Amino acid sequence: MSKHLNSALLNDLPAGVDAPAYDRAALTPGILHVGIGNFHRAHMAVYLDRLFDTGKSLDWALVGAGVRPGDAAMRDRLAAQDWLTTVVELDPDGLSARITGAMIDFVEVDAEKTIARMAQTDIRIVSLTITEGGYYVNARTGGFDADHPDMQADAADPDAPKSVFGMIIKALRLRRDGGLAPFTVLSCDNLPENGHVAEQTVIGLAQLSDPDFAAWIADTVAFPNSMVDCITPATSDRERTMVREKFGITDAAPVVCEPFRQWVLEDKFPEGRPTLEAVGVEFVDNVAPYELMKLRILNGGHAAIAYPSALLGHHFVHDAMADPRIRAWLTAIETREFVPSLKPIPGVSFEAYFDTILERFSNPEVGDTVQRLCLDGSNRQPKFVLPILAEALTDNTAFQGIALEVALWCRYCAGTDDAGQPMLVNDDNAFMLTRLALASRETPSAFLTNETVFGALSDSDAFQSAFAAWLDRLWSDGVEATLQVYVDQTG
Repeated sequence: MSKHLNSALLNDLPAGVDAPAYDRAALTPGILHVGIGNFHRAHMAVYLDRLFDTGKSLDWALVGAGVRPGDAAMRDRLAAQDWLTTVVELDPDGLSARITGAMIDFVEVDAEKTIARMAQTDIRIVSLTITEGGYYVNARTGGFDADHPDMQADAADPDAPKSVFGMIIKALRLRRDGGLAPFTVLSCDNLPENGHVAEQTVIGLAQLSDPDFAAWIADTVAFPNSMVDCITPATSDRERTMVREKFGITDAAPVVCEPFRQWVLEDKFPEGRPTLEAVGVEFVDNVAPYELMKLRILNGGHAAIAYPSALLGHHFVHDAMADPRIRAWLTAIETREFVPSLKPIPGVSFEAYFDTILERFSNPEVGDTVQRLCLDGSNRQPKFVLPILAEALTDNTAFQGIALEVALWCRYCAGTDDAGQPMLVNDDNAFMLTRLALASRETPSAFLTNETVFGALSDSDAFQSAFAAWLDRLWSDGVEATLQVYVDQTG
């Protein structure tokens, strides 16, 4: 019989479940984190939980926060279990479970209450996991999208912001006016130079209403870059049932994740930070090379296998990786185009890193779905794949595989698999993408007219030609034959 997760359970744990060795009552807040989803609870919260177990940095506990209706639902679930989470590591050699307790509060999902909590003196870091598409970046320029309706609304009424960036700006103003030092803003999203992106959005929004305050932010607020990594599937009834039946815990919001995690951080925290190096976090002067390695080899790899796997009928990622057609395609594009686009990092082997990626993608216990990898391509393609293409076109290096990857995405967006069965196009812009993809069967360049995604890349004759050739082959010969053509290429 399972037991409901709450603080009392920590003294009566089911066999085989670990729990904090520290006294949660001794923790005090230091970090307010916006976006208490699965990834945050599998990554940052786990690192802090491990750190507190060493007896260090007990004044850096987490306070949760959110801005969307779904965040309020998560708050309700976690409140009923005293902010505790069951984290299950999906190791093929044996699953393990631990109750993590690094979060000790969660602000009511209300803008004014969130701002007030950010402005309190104990909060020295405000961290974010708000998805790659949540930073208001203009696809064509790479700069701040000042014309976005959300940003225009916050600029027009900065005292009643709705976006997290408007909230950060108002909280920073309250701190400045109250004589408090500013908190550090730490992005934990999968973006190239995520700290710089967060900085350009905060400063760009502030400039719309108060250029002098924007200059103060630029001079005084730290935005360290970070690289984060841990494959974390969505939680469904499957995971909740597994936690209940295997570990004897009824948890409304458990997290399952792979046993691998990595966190590389720039050491730019003027108001201090937890001693995370004690639990394996790497602090470096420049995160960008590590971040680029991960974004291109792992995230680019996910993008590469997502669409052919869906088109060939695979549901789980590990099943796709067991398909020699998918594995050969992934290996070819990684070794020919993704890995060569990276500059060497002293002491780091890209080949060894790719080997770990193959192992991680193939882990059957993770149960990661192809549908998750296909999610939100209109935001993910510009972050993970198209920058490699832009560099290749500029440097006159290989890009045929990337053109094929984009063609596979287009073919997926047409809404049927290779057997002609209907597929759900998992994207907020699905209607437009499907319309353009179907038009591209006759006029391939139609798909590339999506300026929000492709920006200036759609102007490249070389890319248009390669994309059109691959898309025509996908429609005429099918996915398997087309992948094999690329794999067999020698030049």
